[in-house]
Amino acid sequence: MEMLLPHIILRKKLIAGEYINGLAQRLGEFCARNAFRGSDLSLQTADKKSDTAMFQGNLALMAITESLVFTEPYFEAEMNHHTDGLDPIVKILRSDVKMKSEAQRMLMKFTANTETLCHGDLHSGSVMCTDNETKVIDPEFAFYGPMGFDLGMNIANYLMAFFSQPAHRQNSTEIDSFQNWILKVIEETIQAFIDEFSNLWHNNRQGILFPKCLFEDQDQSSQFALNSVIKNIWSDAVSVCGIEMHRRCLSLAHNADFEQIEDLSFRAKLEARNLLMGRELILNSDKIKDASELTSLAIKFNERNIL
Repeated sequence: MEMLLPHIILRKKLIAGEYINGLAQRLGEFCARNAFRGSDLSLQTADKKSDTAMFQGNLALMAITESLVFTEPYFEAEMNHHTDGLDPIVKILRSDVKMKSEAQRMLMKFTANTETLCHGDLHSGSVMCTDNETKVIDPEFAFYGPMGFDLGMNIANYLMAFFSQPAHRQNSTEIDSFQNWILKVIEETIQAFIDEFSNLWHNNRQGILFPKCLFEDQDQSSQFALNSVIKNIWSDAVSVCGIEMHRRCLSLAHNADFEQIEDLSFRAKLEARNLLMGRELILNSDKIKDASELTSLAIKFNERNIL
């Protein structure tokens, strides 16, 4: 247990327009270390299987994610609610068979791919910060799942903070400045993830996956294998990101980034940008190659007058 003072929930700081030094580095490294150290790249197989079995017992909280995140946004579930004025956007999403199929494909990964120990709920309400320090809290949703899950959820919450900024800042200069900072945080978080994951790959790879006896011990590089693993993690992260952007506007639990906007017409406009970008991410998770393409998409959708 740790008393976190004077730390404030990250979401509150993003709504208030407060800058946090080192945020991207801290969370990028956190996601990379979790992804690597909880996997068969690092753990001995007996330990990995034992841990996986233990966390598979987290049935109630995993069931919340399986329904509220992956499924309920895409039909008229009992506990769903959304902002007045969003009906045309909701219809687009719920009519998109390909997109819903991709979301369910990601649910299959969530339920079946026990790649690593995930935090499971790494949104901006599960992070507490000062101006110079970042702490992760609330691991009760922890489970063994896809390596890209935490990274994708984290990025989604940055993007929702990004799209909501016009309602929280006083003038265009403040809006542009803080939105640009958020996009920089996204890009730096992803780069920190790649750098730390690569460092662990080269220096701490001791599990059954991609053993050094197949590569380095034969004087061969494992870089191709590393690049392939990172590519798969990134694709999953992009999918999860899009799904999280949907569920926080359409399912039961919404984000304060949007919910605190009292002007419902303005809120709907901003949420529409968020929802349609989420659709783009789900449909094109294998085509969005890197962080710069992701942030470029955010800029594009932020400029659209959808509603």
